[in-house]
Amino acid sequence: MYYTYILECSDGTLYTGITTDIDRRLLEHNKSPKWAKYTRVRRPVTLVYSEKSEDKSLASKREYQIKQLTRIQKLELIKKS
Repeated sequence: MYYTYILECSDGTLYTGITTDIDRRLLEHNKSPKWAKYTRVRRPVTLVYSEKSEDKSLASKREYQIKQLTRIQKLELIKKS
């Protein structure tokens, strides 16, 4: 099982990614010195959205779709969840 997720960073920006373990990945975004270059300087981050996918390919496609959305569209997606 894969997850596509959106994080809200401390500066208000949104970060989208995929993972097999949301809890582990959130911890990496908030604590790890070598992972998540974008979020490392925008800590703490908060999980604001996630959805399941059956495989990595589907999760990657969904990640791409979300990244193409405007900020307003992403906020609407988050709001609807």
